[in-house]
Amino acid sequence: MHDSPATARFAPSPTGELHLGNARTALFNLLLARHIGGRFLLRIEDTDLVRSRGEHTTQLMDDLRWLGVQWDAGPDREDDRGPYLQSRRGALYAQHFEMLERTGVAYPCFCSQLELEVARKTQAAAGKPPRYSGTCRELTPGQHASKRAAGVASTWRFRVPTGERIEFVDFVHGPQSFLTDDLGDFVVRRADGSAAFFFCNAVDDALMGITHVLRGEDHLTNTPRQLLILAALNLPAPEYGHVSLIVGQDGAPLSKRHGAASVRDYRERGYLPQALTNHLFRLGHSSSEHGFLSIDAMARAFDPRHLGRSPARFDEAQLNVWQKEAAHRLDFEQARVWLKETLPPHLDATAARAFIEAVLPNIVLPAEAKVWADIVFGAPPTLGAADEQLVRSAGASFFSAAADAASISGEDLPAIVAAIRTATGRKGADLYRPLRVALTGRTHGPELAPLLKAMPPGKAHERLARFA
Repeated sequence: MHDSPATARFAPSPTGELHLGNARTALFNLLLARHIGGRFLLRIEDTDLVRSRGEHTTQLMDDLRWLGVQWDAGPDREDDRGPYLQSRRGALYAQHFEMLERTGVAYPCFCSQLELEVARKTQAAAGKPPRYSGTCRELTPGQHASKRAAGVASTWRFRVPTGERIEFVDFVHGPQSFLTDDLGDFVVRRADGSAAFFFCNAVDDALMGITHVLRGEDHLTNTPRQLLILAALNLPAPEYGHVSLIVGQDGAPLSKRHGAASVRDYRERGYLPQALTNHLFRLGHSSSEHGFLSIDAMARAFDPRHLGRSPARFDEAQLNVWQKEAAHRLDFEQARVWLKETLPPHLDATAARAFIEAVLPNIVLPAEAKVWADIVFGAPPTLGAADEQLVRSAGASFFSAAADAASISGEDLPAIVAAIRTATGRKGADLYRPLRVALTGRTHGPELAPLLKAMPPGKAHERLARFA
């Protein structure tokens, strides 16, 4: 049993960008920890020296902070359970590995990758699940010495007991049972001396006081192996829960071909962190809370009993619903930062406020605001043939009245509309459609009155007068 407070963790490998599935795992673990009044740790599993990159670690931590996923301890917040970079925990692994070696639970394996691949293919051809055949399991110390003298490198494998059953209760999937004969002896130390995933992941969970491990269901079959390691080292085991994976609308694992698969992809497109967290919160987790939630509110509403067992389908259309809600909740300064790249340089605060107030209710992403910034602050829009015909059919008197009103009242829509109505008798769509097209080049968009207010002085008159 653990003598530490309830503790959850997120333990990514820094081998690439933060995938949405991993981001959801991080979020769920944070929410679980907060829900049960415990701690949340960030551990970087960078023992794969070939694929792990320091820049990936930096980017991963930056993306987590952007999402609002804050940890109580991690590589940048060390405590007495650290260090939280596995690459700095080699001495701890060596100490615990020595225990396995001394008791004969671990043994050297000299099989080459080619030999292992041939064995896997032979098993597959016979309809058997791939597992280590035990070629090196009973080699004598003398045979070990001969192999090493010949320069043959070895991994080290865990000696899985035969004829036993491993049982545990998964707090998502319920009771689980595995036969040890189906597992095969697995690698706990690589040929380069580094600790393999099964070993260091389990050891670190115990040494860091992790009480709850919530991870993707692709790790479910790893759990019996890790329970064996912990039992052999007399270390406490956490409770395990395995949440369903995220898939695209076609049911295939989420990937780049579905549009975007990483937090960085969505961040660079201008999605807001609150939109992503609200969508991820509902992927594989049911809740009676249907409104827009903060991280704290999500933690109060999070219930591991409501984690799903079926694949969760990622729907960008639903994400856009949350994105629009998140955008509408921005105050002026927040919106100004969000839309910074779309606004003209040196735009003063008054003009920026007018523009943002005009377009914010109608946009989902900054790219849409960029279109309207070009319309509001740029050259008069070029009209297509149909729009040109629509404007010309309104007549010169229509635009003479509009231009005269704009020259007197500035960008005052009611005054312009009143002048057109008096001069032409037009109303409704017959009035507003040609007026909107002449001013913006679009038949639809943000409300016209605040859009006109956002235009620089004289611009509305310029655009109306060209059709007078």
